[in-house]
Amino acid sequence: MKPQPYAGLRHRTVEAPAGRLHLVEQGTGPLILLVHGFPESWYSWRLQLPALAAAGYRAVAIDVRGYGRSSKPAATEAYRMLDLVEDNLAVVRALDAESAVIVGHDWGSNIAAASALLHPGAFSAVGLLSVPYAPPGGPRPTDVFGHIGGPEQEFYVSYFQEPGRAEAEIEPDVRGWLTGFYAALSADTMPAEGEPDPHFVAHGGRLRDRFPVGKLPSWLTEDDLDVYVGEFERTGLTGALNRYRNMDRDWEDLALHRGAPIKQPSLFIGGTLDASTTWMADAIDAYPATLPALSASHLLEGCGHWIQQERPEEVNRLLTAWLATLQG
Repeated sequence: MKPQPYAGLRHRTVEAPAGRLHLVEQGTGPLILLVHGFPESWYSWRLQLPALAAAGYRAVAIDVRGYGRSSKPAATEAYRMLDLVEDNLAVVRALDAESAVIVGHDWGSNIAAASALLHPGAFSAVGLLSVPYAPPGGPRPTDVFGHIGGPEQEFYVSYFQEPGRAEAEIEPDVRGWLTGFYAALSADTMPAEGEPDPHFVAHGGRLRDRFPVGKLPSWLTEDDLDVYVGEFERTGLTGALNRYRNMDRDWEDLALHRGAPIKQPSLFIGGTLDASTTWMADAIDAYPATLPALSASHLLEGCGHWIQQERPEEVNRLLTAWLATLQG
C-alpha cells in the first residue's frame, strides 16, 4: 500500500454549524487555527503544521465546509461568510481553547479577517496570506465584477458565480484543471507578461483555455497533486465554488461593519507576482487605518499566489517570529 503523506498528523472531526468539520492537528501549546483557500484543503498547510508544532504551538488546519471530509450543506446560501465564521468559532470551542490566533490564505484570508472582526474575544490575532484585508463596504461585489474585463472577456469571479458553469468545465477532468490552475498562479509557471491573463474567460470560452499546458509548479509534486485531485474527485467542486456565490449576501450581512478596522495584532504576507497583492495594493497602503495593530507587512519577491507552499521556509520563519511577539 502506498504510504499516505504526513500520516503522523492527528485527524479528527468536531461538531460545527456545518454539521461536521474535519481538522488536522500537530503540537501542543497556544492554538493556531489555519484556514485554507480555493481550491485547496487542510493539506495546503502541510509544511506549516510541523514547523508551528516545533515552535511550541498547537497547529490546527481545517477543511472549510464544502471541502474534504467536512460537511457539505446543499443550499448555496449555507456558504455565506457568517456561517464560515461560526464554524471557526465552533472549532475553538470544541478544542477547549479560550482563544486562537487565526491565519488564512486566499479565501481563508478573508474568512480569518471576518472571524477576527466579528469575534475579537475568540480570535486574539490574525495572519493574512496573499489576500490583503479590505474592510466590508463599497459597491455591491457583483456589480463591480461584472464591469471587469470589458466586452471581450469575463472576470473569473463572475464566471464562478454562475451555478453549475465552472463545475461543467472542471469536473470531467479534475486533475488537468487543477494542474493548470495551480500553474497559472505560480511564480515559475504563470503566463509571461503579454500572454492571455488566466484570471479572465473569453466569452463563450473556458477558464482553462488560458492555463499553462503540461507544466507542474516546482512546489507541487505528483503525490501532492494526488491528494488534491482525490479530494475534489470525491466531493465535486460545488461546495468550494459556493463561496463565490455568496459575495453579495456577505456584502449585506456585514453592512453594519462597513469600514471597520481589525484591532487585534495582525500580519500580512504576500507575493510580488500575485495578482491578489498587486490588484489590491491600495488595501495594503491603507493598513495604518484598517489594521492599526499590524506587526509587519511582507512582500516576498518573485513569489506567486500559493505562498505557504511556494516559499514554506520563509513563511514559517515569518509566522513563528510574529507569533513569538504575541507571547511576549
